[in-house]
Amino acid sequence: MGFAGWVRCAAPTSRALGSAASRLPAPRALGLLAGVALDAVFADPRRGHPVALFGRAAAALERRLYGDAKAYGVAHTALCVGAVAVVGVAAERATRRSPLARAAVTAAATWAVLGGTSLAREGVAMAEALEADDLPRARARLSHLCGRDPSELEAAELARATVESVAENTSDAVVAPLLWGAVAGVPGLLAYRAVNTLDAMVGHRSPRYERFGWAAARLDDAANLVPARAAGALAVLASPLVGGSPRRTARVLARDGHRHPSPNAGRCESAFAGALGVTLGGVNVYGSRVEHRPEMGDGRKPDVSDIRRSVRLARAVSLAAAGVAAAVAMRSTAGSAVRSAMRSAMRFAVRSNCR
Repeated sequence: MGFAGWVRCAAPTSRALGSAASRLPAPRALGLLAGVALDAVFADPRRGHPVALFGRAAAALERRLYGDAKAYGVAHTALCVGAVAVVGVAAERATRRSPLARAAVTAAATWAVLGGTSLAREGVAMAEALEADDLPRARARLSHLCGRDPSELEAAELARATVESVAENTSDAVVAPLLWGAVAGVPGLLAYRAVNTLDAMVGHRSPRYERFGWAAARLDDAANLVPARAAGALAVLASPLVGGSPRRTARVLARDGHRHPSPNAGRCESAFAGALGVTLGGVNVYGSRVEHRPEMGDGRKPDVSDIRRSVRLARAVSLAAAGVAAAVAMRSTAGSAVRSAMRSAMRFAVRSNCR
């Protein structure tokens, strides 16, 4: 093939590489980081929150579909999660030719599904109430963090409930959505938040939801399997920031992480217990239901001072998770972009040689 042939071959090859460059991973990674920044600055909107809107829609669908059988719950979960996943896919398809638009859509979706800043603020608000010895205010605030009955809880139990909730929700509200966004983009962000919201709505054990909520609960367990363990590992690495020891934290995580009734919550709570040097677990009251949770950790019972330490640890884990998610996003999409570019280049080269 002469010089003119090489020119004909090189020109379309360059166009293919340029086209692939527009699909490089920066939009997804930048969108995730921008969404984290938006959450840090603005937290959750007080009105019109997309998750609240989804919750109302899911509740309306439940009223139409409810039946005391797993099949009804499977249908409800599939319709709710499938609907938001379709919205995510449509958003990505609509922005596939504009990296800037893709980054903006990813940032908006990330901001909508993250809850790290609001979680930290609730933790600090609880600490302030307990530091002021204002038990009524502290009991009233607990409903913002978990579903336990606070009416009879004293300061020590309120502190334990807060630390446990901060630990578990650091994974659910920050680490998990970021990792799902890293590997699956906007559809992953929206679908994960839908699954987690449905679990909170119908996935708990009660006469009404024992069977109907089964699908949402099992899907949430599966969706959090990797993120919860990642959150535990990040807490091990961040433990020195709260006066903890990575070795001790890792030991408590390995020994106690599986003791929690949830396959995932124990990984986060045991890691926080090890990092903070406290013991978590005990008797939890949810309305008329009493649960006896195994103890995790080797230290004393948590007190008010440990709430602020848990918030500091949660922020460190969240920041680390953002970095990990951005790196995963770049790696996962870079590989597919390069492979696509090489395939296009080879096709153009073969066609040019044939001519």
